[in-house]
Amino acid sequence: MPPLSWSVNEIFYSIQGEGRHTGMPAVFLRLAGCTMGCEFCDTKYAFAPGTQMNGLQILVELAKFPCKTVVITGGEPAEQDLPGLIAVLKSAGHTVHIETNGAHDCDVSKADFVCVSPKKNVDEKMLQKADVIKLVVGQKTDLKDVEKYYNYENDKTTLYFQPESNLQENIDKCLQLVKNHPTARLSVQLHKLLNVK
Repeated sequence: MPPLSWSVNEIFYSIQGEGRHTGMPAVFLRLAGCTMGCEFCDTKYAFAPGTQMNGLQILVELAKFPCKTVVITGGEPAEQDLPGLIAVLKSAGHTVHIETNGAHDCDVSKADFVCVSPKKNVDEKMLQKADVIKLVVGQKTDLKDVEKYYNYENDKTTLYFQPESNLQENIDKCLQLVKNHPTARLSVQLHKLLNVK
């Protein structure tokens, strides 16, 4: 049987610019492909087919960096064998964070941290597995629709509001949401403000 492989868009070392771990160094393992096609997506370049890499090839690339925290992002990681990739990384001693749109239920129990950024057709089971639910808020965001996610907050799961494209009108909308729902948090794309990848 051939070794498992994943379609990889890019691997790079930077800081986490969003959510609970903002400012923390991390290696980003961006998988290729996403069938969601959100119009506001800022990584549309990852929709295209990537480079097929097996577990060993991925680990060799990750070993080039001093950081052991790996953020698996996309594209949409759950459209590939995400549990298999988590297992490969954990076997090499990595701390594994997942960023997913939550449309595909999969086993993320071995991951250290799961961020679900729900779009259309989110799977409720993935919301229940999330450490963070990150809602991207734009001018088309229905504020009544946002309220349904309040039901998923608990001691484990925190809700974050993130302004689409860091536009001031969207920031203002997020600030109002956070003020109205003080258990939630504000997330800005720090890496874009700092002009880093």
